[in-house]
Amino acid sequence: MLQFTNLEAANERMKNFLNKELPFQVESVNIRPLAVSLNSINGILSTKDGKKLFFKTHVEPQSIINEYYNSSILAEAGYPVIQPIFSSTEWGKQLLIYEFFEAPSLFNVAWEIETGKRNDADSIITLQQKADSELWKIYQNTLQILKAEAHAQAPIHQLFYHRLTGGRFSNFYEGKEIILPGYSISFEKLAKMKWCINGIEFKDSLGEIIQRASATLNPSRCDTPSIIGHGDAHNGNVFVEENRLIYFDPAFAGRHSPFLDLTKPLFHNVFAIWMYFPNEVACTLSINLKIQGDRIIVEHDFMPSKIRREFLYSKLQFVLKPLLEELKSKGWLTEDWQEYLKLALFCCPFLTMNLSDRQKFTPEIGLLGLALSVEMGSRGNSKTLIDRELDAIASGVWC
Repeated sequence: MLQFTNLEAANERMKNFLNKELPFQVESVNIRPLAVSLNSINGILSTKDGKKLFFKTHVEPQSIINEYYNSSILAEAGYPVIQPIFSSTEWGKQLLIYEFFEAPSLFNVAWEIETGKRNDADSIITLQQKADSELWKIYQNTLQILKAEAHAQAPIHQLFYHRLTGGRFSNFYEGKEIILPGYSISFEKLAKMKWCINGIEFKDSLGEIIQRASATLNPSRCDTPSIIGHGDAHNGNVFVEENRLIYFDPAFAGRHSPFLDLTKPLFHNVFAIWMYFPNEVACTLSINLKIQGDRIIVEHDFMPSKIRREFLYSKLQFVLKPLLEELKSKGWLTEDWQEYLKLALFCCPFLTMNLSDRQKFTPEIGLLGLALSVEMGSRGNSKTLIDRELDAIASGVWC
């Protein structure tokens, strides 16, 4: 994207775009290329009458969703959400303008804690737990069955089913040669191989996971329990404002499955630091690869940091666990909820960024992303962090 290669040209192009779309004149634009902005553009603009404003737009090539951004539905449901002063939902021109604000994102706060620039991890975790308790109340108050036809129209599916079955999967991987540490292999061959990761034999190949995900995540296959949710509540879209967390950028907000709503925070806030800071993670990562016949054997030492594991435990304890209990009490909890959630989690490392792109990711980080994709999506492996925690919750709910 131009913002990462020629910032001056990107600023000028964005200025011209904004002056065509906005009801006021823009004097200058300063795009902020941030690690967390994987599929978006944001920055500061100054108007001709001297106002300083913040803008953000979501970039989603091959999108089949015609309308994004619905901040009002979040506010009406009780979410603490930063409201825009201007919005455009026109396809290809989705844009939000906000009053300028200084609050740091939870993404930046967590990274500063990990890198030793802050030492307030305990207070941040307390804020997270408070926010998750409040999130569960919103889930509970908005929970209802949604017909499959209506669910299929929800913007959140652009992050999962449509990326998988649309142009993104094809553009990222089909017909591509995948460069891995010491190996080069076609994606088609790689997709048929079985994985052993850190001594754990995984049941499903990448190809099998893709096939199952394409069927299971199809939003039109059945009616579903639904809630009003943000849809993309990773920590780059959550800000730390005094004694609370506040939501931002409701590009995928709406009524949709609570499992899909939890997916982005469960993966990106916990397991995805390599995606945002690939070079920094590569400097400390130990990862080894061996291919034996149709088996790909990986040993790595990647583990989410303590604060990221606390983010995971908070979402599981304060949101997922009571959600499952509520669904079960209503007779709405299906036995395949865990598979549904895991297949959605699979889409996060596999389809947010192109793991075959060696300008973005080294062979080692690309391999780590593929290994985590398998860990997220494969069935029947209770030894990984995510499976241990989900299995524990499942056993408690169904006992």
